[in-house]
Amino acid sequence: MLQRRTVPWVCVLLLGLTGLPASGSDFQHHRYEDMVRVLFAVHSDCPYITRIYSIGRSVEGRHLYVLEFSDNPGIHEALEPEFKYVGNMHGNEVLGRELLIKLSQFLCEEYRAGNQRITRLIHDTRIHILPSMNPDGYEVAARQGSELNGYLVGRGNSRDIDLNRNFPDLNSLMYYYEKTNGRNHHLPLPDNWEQQVEPETLAVIKWMQNYNFVLSANLHGGAVVANYPFDKSRDARIRGRTTYSATADDKIFRQLARTYSYAHSWMHLGWNCGDFFNEGITNGASWYSLSKGMQDFNYLYTNCFEITLELSCDKFPPESSLPREWLGNREALISYLEQVHHGIKGMVYDENNNPISKAEIVVAGINHDVTTGVDGDYFRLLLPGTYTVKASAPGYLSSSKTVTVGPAEAIQLHFYLKKAPKQNLKGKHHHGKKNISANKASLKLGPR
Repeated sequence: MLQRRTVPWVCVLLLGLTGLPASGSDFQHHRYEDMVRVLFAVHSDCPYITRIYSIGRSVEGRHLYVLEFSDNPGIHEALEPEFKYVGNMHGNEVLGRELLIKLSQFLCEEYRAGNQRITRLIHDTRIHILPSMNPDGYEVAARQGSELNGYLVGRGNSRDIDLNRNFPDLNSLMYYYEKTNGRNHHLPLPDNWEQQVEPETLAVIKWMQNYNFVLSANLHGGAVVANYPFDKSRDARIRGRTTYSATADDKIFRQLARTYSYAHSWMHLGWNCGDFFNEGITNGASWYSLSKGMQDFNYLYTNCFEITLELSCDKFPPESSLPREWLGNREALISYLEQVHHGIKGMVYDENNNPISKAEIVVAGINHDVTTGVDGDYFRLLLPGTYTVKASAPGYLSSSKTVTVGPAEAIQLHFYLKKAPKQNLKGKHHHGKKNISANKASLKLGPR
């Protein structure tokens, strides 16, 4: 975000799990070939719960590999949420990359060891880990080395484009819609958007289009804070400062950020890297305004809620610090992942029990809707409380229900939508074209 890296068998886990030692090989920085080798080694060790796939290639042709964990790899199971971690978006911010490599090893080893918490997580969640979104930039930064790495060397891709300023700008459209009671989710992309973004950005957007992600985090470096949307300010700078820009889901975003911060060994203390962030969290725009960022794009274009995790003062920390960083982040990475199972989830069916895709789920009082996936399932992150929830789809009568959400697992709330009766226009011709037009107008859907 700001312009802005295995000791053997380290110690007993603090995860409240099984007391097993932390995983595998020595901690080190992984160049591209080494990273790929580790990902395939994890897949080889846990072939029945992992899958490796590429979402595309970098400018220089390196695959953007994702390691998936699931009890049914490669398959979306209805009512099982999709989660993603993305690291190394800025090539010279490398701690996230190493943490995600280590997390991959950890999940595999703990699953094999029978760790109940990890086993349940993998059985109930489809987890996607992209350790490096910018492998070309990483190679530039790594060639210079951690001791000499500059603030910007390797930050962008091989064309020196900052990938976190490269997504279509949907904030401006959203801020306009807010004033006109317009659409509040899945905003349309601009014409020729594919020609306006870098190959790495294009690959990630296509990835988002192919998977119905529910929750995500983007791992950066250069500060220690959990940053949540919006990143782009609604207002111009006032006396050199930008102002807090809240989403309709500001309360849940604050809670998501706090989940990571308080599970982290020191982020929640607030004082880090010469800066102070209360509770170790910040709204992006109140920190500084950023346009065309990935976390805002997730929220405005997909069903996914994403935050940005700044994890180290040093963008390219020395290898000697990696064991401490892993132990400091390990519980936070797991705790944040578990948040995907809160709120409500369910199916939307028609009268014949056929699932309805792209149905809209509206929560009264929260001006941001989500939609069902291709299998007719939906996931809506919510804080504990009582809510009125409505499901609607073109050609169907909407249905509303009241639900009370607790602090534990997501409440299942299913909807069955009846076909809307067709408007009978016969016998209306004698009223003339004007009345027929008015009749048709009455059939139009509202601003949502």
